[in-house]
This record gives sequence, C-alpha cells and structure tokens, in this order.
Amino acid sequence: MGSKTAALTDLYDRLFAAYGPQHWWPGESPFEVMVGAILTQNTAWANLEKAIAALRAADVLDPQRLRALPPGRLAELIRPAGTFNVKARRLRAFLEWFEGAHGSAVDSLRAVALPRARASLLEIRGIGPETADSILLYALGHPTFVVDAYTWRVLRRHRLAPDETGYDELKALFEDNLPADAALFNEYHALLVRVAKTSCRARARCAGCPLEGLPHDREP
Repeated sequence: MGSKTAALTDLYDRLFAAYGPQHWWPGESPFEVMVGAILTQNTAWANLEKAIAALRAADVLDPQRLRALPPGRLAELIRPAGTFNVKARRLRAFLEWFEGAHGSAVDSLRAVALPRARASLLEIRGIGPETADSILLYALGHPTFVVDAYTWRVLRRHRLAPDETGYDELKALFEDNLPADAALFNEYHALLVRVAKTSCRARARCAGCPLEGLPHDREP
C-alpha cells in the first residue's frame, strides 16, 4: 500500500468511526439529486432544501413539467437557492440537454460511459466539474470523486494537498489511490463535508476532531 493510499485510508477510517454513514445525497429520486446539484452551487444546504421543497410542493419535480414552466415561475420557485435567475437559466440549459440527448430518461444517461457522460455534462452552460461530478456520483452511481472547498480545506490542513492543488489534481489524488467504488467515494466526500462543518471550519477547531494528530500531520 502506497503512502498516499495509507494516508487517505486512515483519514477515511477515522471519520467513519467518528460519524458513521452519512446517507448522502438525501434526495427522493435521481432526478431530484440532479436538480439539487445545480441549485446547491454557492448556497447553504438549508436554502437548497427550501428550493427543492418549493418545487416539490408545486408538483414540478419532473423533467417535462419543470421544463414547461415559464422562466419567471421557475426562478420564483427556486428563489431560496439564491442567484435564482442565473440558476433558472442553468437548470433550463440542463433540462434541454437532458431531453435532447436522453429523452429525459435517467437510465439512458446512466448507461453512458463515465468519461463520455462527464464530458457531455461539462459542455452544458453553467455546469462545472463539481456539479457534473455530483450528478454522476450521487444521482447516477458512477465512481467519480466530488471535490469542493471542504475537501480542499481538510486535505490542505493535513498536508495531503499543496495550497495550489487544482480540482483535477485533487480528484485524481482520490481516484488514483483508492478503489474505483462509487459507494466509497460517496461516503468519503460526505464525511469530509461533515468534518469540515463540525471541526475543520474556516477557523479550525482541532481539539476533539477525529483527525487530530494524524501521523502525516507531523511530517516535515
């Protein structure tokens, strides 16, 4: 086992022992998770939940019904998610692509090989790497690692990633050193979010953190 594999495995084991399964992503359907991945950009989870609840209450959490909404009505429903006009345009762009390329069928998109599916999602206006990977992992069950600010913060503080590490480099760190297992990637990312919100905040609260005193923290 390589040193990076050992360090990442140790980190995961500590987090899982401390927090247990996170049951992530808590959506009611793959399509809801896709919508949530787009709406959660730059917003708190509580705000995303309000936007999803509004869509659910309006009975439009369906590709055809959501796409049929007038732009203004869609923006109004997702207002809690913030930057609602921008996100409404991004969501409509995704829905148009989803209909045109896959007939709005989740199984059709899921059947596409991971590299091709990821490349296609990244061509949609407003869909970046984090959103694409969230859709692929959480909605479709593909073994692709999701990187976000929480991931970067935890790994940088524990000397597993230099300050200048980019998205693709950090993603590759996980994918090159861990089994290509969607369930593992899902749980690992959720646990990183949990520890970042609990202890590894912008101002770290290291005392009592499950990762306190990791062996690689003491490396020169």
